[in-house]
Amino acid sequence: MNINGLIINTLKPTGVPVSLRTYTGNEPQYITFFMEDYPELTADDEEEITGYFVQIEVFSKTNYTNLVNTVKDLMIQAGFNRINFRDDPYSSEIGMFHKVMTFSFSAHV
Repeated sequence: MNINGLIINTLKPTGVPVSLRTYTGNEPQYITFFMEDYPELTADDEEEITGYFVQIEVFSKTNYTNLVNTVKDLMIQAGFNRINFRDDPYSSEIGMFHKVMTFSFSAHV
């Protein structure tokens, strides 16, 4: 399974750039993400189901409430499970607000 492609396609309707790990553009809002995977279920020493923890990071120069709600809804509709959301302090270095959203996902191998 191409989990990176699934995340990018899931978040396309937001209309903001979505990038794996880093973003180098100049848009006032963007999303980055990364994930880690682990064997969620094994049988006869073979991985049957892979689990994923996905961290979505929303960056915005303005209020990001609507974007965060859209990301949450899209991820849940795509089968991801909400784990944890947190607001990071406003970053004066980059002049942006930052929301961290963690989801889980499971896929058969």
